[in-house]
Amino acid sequence: MRALDRKLLRDIRRLWAQTLAIALVMASGIATLILATGTQRSLEESRAAYYDRNRFADVFATLVRAPVGVADRIAAVPGVARAEARTVRHALLDVPGMIEPATALLISMQDRQTQGLNVVHLRQGRFPEHGRFDEVVANEAFVNAHRFTLGSTFRANLNGRLRELRIVGIGLSPEFIYSIGPGDLMPDDRRFAVLWMSERALAALFDLTGAFNSLTLTLSRGANEASVIDEVDSLLRPYGGTGARGRKDQTSHAFIDAELTQLQAMARVMPPIFLLVAAFLVNITLARLIELEREQIGLLKAIGYQREQIALHYLKLVLLIGAVGILIGFAAGSLLGQSLTRLYGDFFKFPVLVFRNDPDVYIIAAAVACAAVTAGALRSVLQVLALSPAVAMQPPVPPRYSRLLPAWLTTSGLSQINIMAFRHMLRWPVRAGMTLLGLALAVGLLVTALLSFDSIEKMIDIAFNQTDRQHATLTFTKPAHPRAVQAVAQLPGVLRVEPMRDASVRLVNGPRSRKLGIMGKPEAMDLSRVLDLELTPVRLPKTGLVMGERVAEILDVKRGDLVDVEFLEGKRTTARVPVADIVRSYFGLVVLMDIDALNELLDEGPRVSSIHLTYDTASAKALFDAIKRTPAIGAVGLQRRALQKFQETIAQNINYMVTVYVTLAVIIAFGVVYNSARIQLSERARELASLRVLGFTRGEASRVLLTELAILTLLALPLGWLIGYGFGLLLIQSFSSDLYRAPFVIGRATYAKAALAVVAASMVSAMIVRRRIDRLDLVAVLKTRE
Repeated sequence: MRALDRKLLRDIRRLWAQTLAIALVMASGIATLILATGTQRSLEESRAAYYDRNRFADVFATLVRAPVGVADRIAAVPGVARAEARTVRHALLDVPGMIEPATALLISMQDRQTQGLNVVHLRQGRFPEHGRFDEVVANEAFVNAHRFTLGSTFRANLNGRLRELRIVGIGLSPEFIYSIGPGDLMPDDRRFAVLWMSERALAALFDLTGAFNSLTLTLSRGANEASVIDEVDSLLRPYGGTGARGRKDQTSHAFIDAELTQLQAMARVMPPIFLLVAAFLVNITLARLIELEREQIGLLKAIGYQREQIALHYLKLVLLIGAVGILIGFAAGSLLGQSLTRLYGDFFKFPVLVFRNDPDVYIIAAAVACAAVTAGALRSVLQVLALSPAVAMQPPVPPRYSRLLPAWLTTSGLSQINIMAFRHMLRWPVRAGMTLLGLALAVGLLVTALLSFDSIEKMIDIAFNQTDRQHATLTFTKPAHPRAVQAVAQLPGVLRVEPMRDASVRLVNGPRSRKLGIMGKPEAMDLSRVLDLELTPVRLPKTGLVMGERVAEILDVKRGDLVDVEFLEGKRTTARVPVADIVRSYFGLVVLMDIDALNELLDEGPRVSSIHLTYDTASAKALFDAIKRTPAIGAVGLQRRALQKFQETIAQNINYMVTVYVTLAVIIAFGVVYNSARIQLSERARELASLRVLGFTRGEASRVLLTELAILTLLALPLGWLIGYGFGLLLIQSFSSDLYRAPFVIGRATYAKAALAVVAASMVSAMIVRRRIDRLDLVAVLKTRE
């Protein structure tokens, strides 16, 4: 082994604690990159393979009723590769062991087992037999939630008649990777089922024999989706078509897209922070090592070693540190990625979801890490190249500390130990500033992670306590006469009722347009309220639209602007309506209107689509039994159950990510403080030993070093809070989508927790360094040359 390589191994053994701290910071960045990129690829490629294998549709359309021949006409539209007509209806289920009703989405299956589009992946059992009214394939999540097996039965209200259904198959569908029921915010597998039934049987039950009310399409390669959708809308308009939508607006697909956006944001934002800190630590560690070994470098040059050989020796040192960090990062990233993928596997319903260990991800992570440590070492290596043997073998010029402190500070009553700490910081301002920045980044990362709890808590308070305060929402199979409101009010235990009407529309503002739904509510709302941007309840105006912030942003409108409203149902009227107000909304794309004004624009007379209600919990069973027997009700949303499920799901996801971020932030804090303290100890060992010889106690000698670290840690806290605020704002904005938007809220407790975590990590590293100070060999240290 060459002499320089033996020296390299000795340096690693001597500096093992510092190199490990640097490696851990670097490993954190690599692990974050691997877990985010690997999980993102797992979701994307699993989804793409699932879509392709099971022929997931590109366009979806709903309508009232059309003869099957219309589907053939649509299949002939240029750009359409395949069109498949089907029957889709909602129904209430009476499930054994559940007091409240469950909601089912019933979908027809072709009587032959070779399906066309959105092919059901059969996990167990078989498909329903030809024309059987009592056989269904149930989605796996619903079956598992109730511990059903093949042959299990439950009752369903199918077009006013209670029928017993038997599970003959358990399946999955690319259409319901993320299965969410009407009115729910999160998947509730106990209360929402997807049931596939024989095409002939389901059509007969709902009087759709020879007709259809749902259409799915796949497009030819290179087809223009917008043109196809316009043509489909034109053909379905006479049959009550409510507007075709592309895949991006399909609920399941859109939710997975939102998750992929979050993973992309994580991969972009987090790794650079860790690698920046690692490069800084490499820089100050290597710079001090070279400073301490000036004489050895000069001697090596004097006896014939080339400058490039010596520079390569130090570069090998940092690359070895990088290699340790890369290996730890690879292992941690793979384990965390597998854990996160399992979490997504429980959340999204894929036949197979396995964490991708693609070599290129690891190669990119390793290359970026090596580039970071090399960049950190570059300045110090260039210094090695510049040193001549004669200059290198001389001790460095002692630093000058005169006139660094203002006169008032030296006479302010501070102890000499504190003054020494201030002078050292001012003598090395760049190093002190970088240490402060590293600690501030750790604080900022903690604030970014912990603000998730504040945002979610605020979102829950607004959504469930201030906005939607009803106990349940009943949705009718089709718009009902206002007499239905009085009928619901007379159900057992009902205390208050509030009607709502929704209508599918296209909103147009110049070149911008969007298909969505308008919700019509009473002018004076109480159960389901509307809040303005200051979170104050508002009364809906007699005319005009009230828009959510996101819709106003999409359409580029503000209060007072006129918007064209094209109704996609009923008589398909059009109107030019002013934007009366813009409100805050966190779920979906919200557009509201006074219910009477909406009914007038629709020109169909007064109608209600759903009813919000509160009820006496003591009468819950009697109420739900009555609801299950009511054929006009197609779905029931339970606000308390939705809140419970929302909290459970969010808690699981947020707790996982916060734990990861907190761990990584603590590693940064420990690595920065420990390395800074060890470097200062190596620089000032003679100074500290001299103080001990002069009679200073171990504690007083330690304070010279640790006071500076304490000052830097305290100064880093407000800067870290500011960085955390910026990171948090960036993260909230990058996570926002049309489906949900979290409020940007940071509580005082979050700042305090972040500060305490970093201070604790700093104290631990300081205690380790204090032990080394206490063990200084005074004689050996004092014999070293200045």
